[in-house]
Formats: sequence, C-alpha cells, structure tokens
Amino acid sequence: MSNTEAVPAEVLCENGTLREAIELLDPREVLLGGVRAMTVRRTLPQRRRSLIGAWCFLDHYGPDDVEATGGMKVPRHPHTGLQTASWLFTGEIEHRDSAGFHALVRPGELNLMTAGRGISHSEFSTPGTTVLHGAQLWIALPDASRAVEPGLQHYRPEPAVGEGWELRVFLGGLAGRSSPVRTHTPLVGAEILLEPGTRLELALDPAFEHGVLLDAGDLGLDGLQVAADHLAYLPTGRTGVVLEAGQRAVRALLIGGEPLGEQIVMWWNFVGRSHEEVAAYRAAWQAEIGAEAPVPGTAGAYDDGAPVPRFGTFPAGEPAPLPAPALPNVRMRPRG
Repeated sequence: MSNTEAVPAEVLCENGTLREAIELLDPREVLLGGVRAMTVRRTLPQRRRSLIGAWCFLDHYGPDDVEATGGMKVPRHPHTGLQTASWLFTGEIEHRDSAGFHALVRPGELNLMTAGRGISHSEFSTPGTTVLHGAQLWIALPDASRAVEPGLQHYRPEPAVGEGWELRVFLGGLAGRSSPVRTHTPLVGAEILLEPGTRLELALDPAFEHGVLLDAGDLGLDGLQVAADHLAYLPTGRTGVVLEAGQRAVRALLIGGEPLGEQIVMWWNFVGRSHEEVAAYRAAWQAEIGAEAPVPGTAGAYDDGAPVPRFGTFPAGEPAPLPAPALPNVRMRPRG
C-alpha cells in the first residue's frame, strides 16, 4: 500500500484542454475489532480531504470469507449528527436500532439510517452469509438538520441499463434516474457496472464535487487509470466524466454532492461541531450503558434538548454494547 494519501493528476479532455486535477486517494487498512477481525479499506476521511459533498466516511470491505474472519459482528454502538448508508455487493447484514427498526441489508438495496440527535444500532452478518462484500458510508448532517428525529429508510433502485453498462442510483439523481430517499443536503450515490471494453459518459452536476471508488476491474477515468480500492476525487465545475473499462469488468461506486460548507468534528461514531460537544456525546453514551457515572443535571433532557436516554433503548438479550474509547489527549479540531 502506498504511503501517499492523495496524488493529484492533471488530465487532458478529449478536446485537448487541461481538465481540473483528479486526486487519487489511497485506502488504508483498518481492523474492525477482535483477533479474527474483518479488515476494511478506508478512503474517507484523510488528512488532505475530509469531505466529498457531505460524505464524510467510506469503508470498503471484502470479498470477505466469513468462515475465516467471523464476518461482521458489530454490537450496539451510538451515532450522532450523521446518516449511515449501507450498500452490499454480496452477503446479508442484520440491522437493529433504538428507533425500533429491524431490517436486513441485501445486495442492491440501500439502508439509510439517520442518527440525528442520537441513535444506537447493531450490525451482524446473517448465519447464511459465506462471503461479505460491500461499503459503509457516512453523510454529515448540516447544522440545521443534525438534531432531527432518528430513523431508517430503505430503497431498492431499479437499474438503468445500456450497451455494456448498468447503473443503480440509490441517492439523488444521475443518468435520468432519481432516488426518493430523503437527504438533508444535495447528494448523489450510485453503483456502476461496466462490461470489458465499455465506454460510459456521464453528465455531472457542476455544483457537486464527486468521488469514484473502484471496487474491481480495470477503470480509466477521463483517461486516468484508477487502481482497485482507490477513490478518485473530482472537484466542482465538471459537467461530465468518461468511464472506460479495460480487459476486466468494472464495478465502482460514484458519490457526490454540493460542498457542505461547514466544519465538523468527527471522532469514533460521532459527528459534532466542537471538542466539547463530542466529549458530551461520549459521556452520555458511557452513562447510558452503565460504563461511567451519570451525567449531572440530565434528569429528563440534555442541554441541547435531546431526551434521556439520547441513544434510545434496545431489546433484552442482545449482545453487550460497545463502550467508547478514551478521548484523545489533544483537543479535537474541526475539519471540512
């Protein structure tokens, strides 16, 4: 794996003019807990780029041999100030949350969970899953919406199909297709499949910045070769992009959106706006699961008006919740 996190690449358009630089963001490997942990490849956030639109986090995993790793085993844990987008290529994940939703995440189906002021949920690969392969993405909620009610939306997009290509739009609009799923900032998200040798030209919203994650295959992006598991960043101002598959078929994810225009503090599973705010979320979670002393002065509600318990309740008999790690020794600074 390269030590370089972002490599700008100057690319010429077909008419010979210089196109804006494309950044190639390298993945870094992260273990999701335990000795037999499942490894994920993380391309957002990075030191040089924290956001693409409001997209603030991208983990890409698999194909993962569940028999060897145990698959996904993530007990109840909290979130604030974000939406989580789960998109699978292979396998199945059981989702349960404190807003009362119990759902299965399947290939080609979007589960978008809104944390808002606070939610907790668990994610476990199902017993029948032998191979797990997909992506987990987070969307930062804008300041005006980050205290909304928690909830879950489910959507199975019908594919747009052309000669040698297939495209599923799960958020926003692209290639004449649109998703009814509600977001709180203008966004786009889609899965793209290209057969070998296929060329696909897509019109883009110039107000958006975009990212293209290559899952598999040989992909040329406006003539630039993208390595597997890398995320190519495209800045605002672009009206289109050309994707070309080489000898191997391509599967990629395209994400994008209007720049958030806000700075965020993201730590562990929380998105906030200051060190103090995130520390307060941690204290609330630890108190609510009985790991630390109760937060003083929170008989019925927290200072921001969120109810107690902020992160809701879970049915009895579920695995023990995940305690939060210790706060960093340095002050967390907003990024964006």
